[in-house]
Amino acid sequence: MTINATYLARTTRTSADWADARNRVIHSYRQWLRACPEIQSMYKLNLPIAALRTKLRQEFERHRYVNQLKTVDVLIFQAHAEFQETLNFWKQKTNVMKYFQVEEDNKKQPHDFMGRFLEGRN
Repeated sequence: MTINATYLARTTRTSADWADARNRVIHSYRQWLRACPEIQSMYKLNLPIAALRTKLRQEFERHRYVNQLKTVDVLIFQAHAEFQETLNFWKQKTNVMKYFQVEEDNKKQPHDFMGRFLEGRN
């Protein structure tokens, strides 16, 4: 597979109004959904495609109630940059798997020295 740096490249632009921003977000979300099988095979992820799509949905839902147009434009730009880096294989598997680490980090962490020592944490 040849890596083409301009593959998926897009110029940065601002949304004209909320309807335009909504269309851009939906377009970005659909691009991610369509790319999930390819991402799974490229990075040899040991996760079903449904889990990838669920996590993707959670990431988009996390910013659902942003109410500033400029912030939405920045988030759209960041989403596309992540998309381009992921599909151009500019990431390693650990960079992709960091999105699935949140569930593991929600466990209660020991706060005293001995508890952290026994668990293998500094």
